Amino acid sequence: MDYKFKTKPYKHQLEALERSHKRKVYAYFMEMGTGKSKVLIDNMAILYDSGKINAALIVAPKGVYKNWYDSELPVHLPDHIEHRTVLWKAAVSKQQERLLNDLFVPGEDLRILVMNVEAFSTEKGVEFASRFLNANNALMAIDESTTIKNPDAKRTRNIVALGEMAKYRRILTGSPVTKSPLDLFKQCEYLDPELLGYTSYYAFRTRYAKLRTANFGGKSFQLVVGYKNLEELSEKLKPFSSRVLKEECLDLPPYTYMKRTIQLSAEQKSVYQQMKKEAVAFLNGKSMTTATALVQLMRLQQITCGHFKDDSGQIQQIKNNRVSELLDVLSEVEGKAIIWCHWRHDIENVLKAITTAKDSQKNLLYGPRSVVTYYGDTSTEDRQKAIKEIQDPNSEVRFLIGTPQTGGYGITLTEANTMIYFSNGYDLEKRTQSEARINRIGQKRKMTYIDIIAEDTVDERIVKALNKKQDIASEIMGEELKAWI
Repeated sequence: MDYKFKTKPYKHQLEALERSHKRKVYAYFMEMGTGKSKVLIDNMAILYDSGKINAALIVAPKGVYKNWYDSELPVHLPDHIEHRTVLWKAAVSKQQERLLNDLFVPGEDLRILVMNVEAFSTEKGVEFASRFLNANNALMAIDESTTIKNPDAKRTRNIVALGEMAKYRRILTGSPVTKSPLDLFKQCEYLDPELLGYTSYYAFRTRYAKLRTANFGGKSFQLVVGYKNLEELSEKLKPFSSRVLKEECLDLPPYTYMKRTIQLSAEQKSVYQQMKKEAVAFLNGKSMTTATALVQLMRLQQITCGHFKDDSGQIQQIKNNRVSELLDVLSEVEGKAIIWCHWRHDIENVLKAITTAKDSQKNLLYGPRSVVTYYGDTSTEDRQKAIKEIQDPNSEVRFLIGTPQTGGYGITLTEANTMIYFSNGYDLEKRTQSEARINRIGQKRKMTYIDIIAEDTVDERIVKALNKKQDIASEIMGEELKAWI
């Protein structure tokens, strides 16, 4: 393909782009870490350059959508394309209102609106998206499109209806089927109601699900007990989709970094702001050292993780979104994963969340046998057992939860190719060493490193410094750390 890319596409990305770039509708079924965001951005750029579109609406989950604005678009959108990009926020300031209104100012540039999928459950979000699509020749893309799989959900109905206003439509997901092949219906209906040959969900279900009539409370209903005709369904998907798996991408670089952004809860914000005031007052009244600044930094970071020590030394829990975001990430992971935590309390919370997580039918998603631990409280015998089980492709164990200071050195974890940092420390060596547990001889698949980050907190500073290969504990001095707070 003769196009001036900003970042060179890999073979599998180019193949997906060549198949899709002229099509009105298309699905990028590309596993996490294979670069589906870049493919969409390149597709968007080509359509704009050829005069097919003048706008794009990108819809993504709450933990992902800001990443499009901060990272994906700046990195991959060609420099020659003049554009204005606006990130949707529910709480609109005067500045934000001006930015949103600028999307409708006449001009030849590409207008890009990035919205979180939750906005489409609100009247305000739906109205603005409708106005934007109505005013432009737009491409509309749904990132992690399984967020619209539920046929009864309000946001699903709204997004499917809005899709009709877009000139081009795209969906992106690594796992189009999370629980059932029936997940595909609404995702494909958004693209085009005629794609699968069924305009009714119930007709689609009858064709591809094995049903049994059950009775409850004097009423009868159809219960899904299995699936059928799946080869036929797979063939129907091929003309308008590209399926890419990590293990098939031998041309990929060895690893990719991603971040998932969360918002502080109202309770967290209150505690965080109070602790921030106290930290500033404390540091202003003390001789500034790196050690004293780090202590205050750690106290703030604990709050972003959903806990803190009170005056009596007792740990207090705070309502937060971090654990739920982790579970969202795990639902996208295929295979095994390593989860690193900086705090012992984080390990306890993560362990409880994974072992008790349930699906919509109240069935355990993973269960106690899916997890092993590797941290200070794990005995030597159990540590050896944990490594053996996580490295066994046939074991029930899918997740290892540990601390980089304990599990980040000298062990091999190559059966996993996803590593999640639930919370980070400040030691660059520990971070680098922990990353190397999956990046070593024996690893055969593309690796993905994911940081969970609380927006507008010290979290962002910490991860940014580590990504720049800065040792926070030794290279960043007290006064600079104070500025972080």
